[in-house]
Amino acid sequence: MAPACKRRLSGKALANGSVGVIYQVFENVAEKYDVMNDSMSLGIHRVWKDILVHKMNPSPGTLLVDVAGGTGDIAFRFLNYVRSVRERQLQQKLRHHQNLSWQEISKSYQEEKSNPLGDSQVVVCDINKEMLKAGKQKAQHLGYSEGLSWVLGNAEELPFDDDKFDVYTIAFGIRNVTRIDLALQEAYRVLKPGGRFLCLEFSHVSNPLLSRLYDLYSFQVIPVLGEVIAGDWKSYQYLVESIRRFPPQEELKAMIEDAGFLKVDYQNLNSGIVAIHSGFKL
Repeated sequence: MAPACKRRLSGKALANGSVGVIYQVFENVAEKYDVMNDSMSLGIHRVWKDILVHKMNPSPGTLLVDVAGGTGDIAFRFLNYVRSVRERQLQQKLRHHQNLSWQEISKSYQEEKSNPLGDSQVVVCDINKEMLKAGKQKAQHLGYSEGLSWVLGNAEELPFDDDKFDVYTIAFGIRNVTRIDLALQEAYRVLKPGGRFLCLEFSHVSNPLLSRLYDLYSFQVIPVLGEVIAGDWKSYQYLVESIRRFPPQEELKAMIEDAGFLKVDYQNLNSGIVAIHSGFKL
């Protein structure tokens, strides 16, 4: 994004956290979003996202909606995971049919090659055009196209039919919606019966000493990194403050249950720096 396209945000505006301000924050950071994530988390965000997808454990044929997923990190991991599962299934099938002719083996491989995802699809939905643009550019660069689509949409009013998806994910996005309760209701609406909700988000650290160190790093280091790497102190100051305003693990769990989800639980990662919340539409 050209510097001329950026609009500086005042501290007062950031504190208000309105839809327009949040949109502007992510428009500002879109171009450097991946670089900043690596710098802010020392690269650990990649491990957290891997854990999320392994917890999802999608099978071929899964239909996923990844909300606030503009840069495509979860979508790409999902596609890689499903493709790997599909390949293992084919290998197991061939091992269990040792008497297949080479023609039959060749046919199986050709079928696999023509449908490596087993009809799996991931829809990346994001409210911010610049984030989607960054994600599409990354997908093109990495060679992702099949089974992947991009939709401009608001987490609080998703542009999808009821009972459409098998899995709903939102990674580092739900704290930036204006009404978390509405976003959770929409997640419930678009999931099929039996569908799963998964949320990866910064949370509240349980260890007092680690919590103090984490606060020091967050408020003293991250905004400086934002200024040095992205030329934008205020936007990264907002991102840190949004983490501190976000509900703790048990409170978010109760909100997810209030939206109608059952069997809700959460897993703390790195002493609660982030948590993965899970629930089912049953």
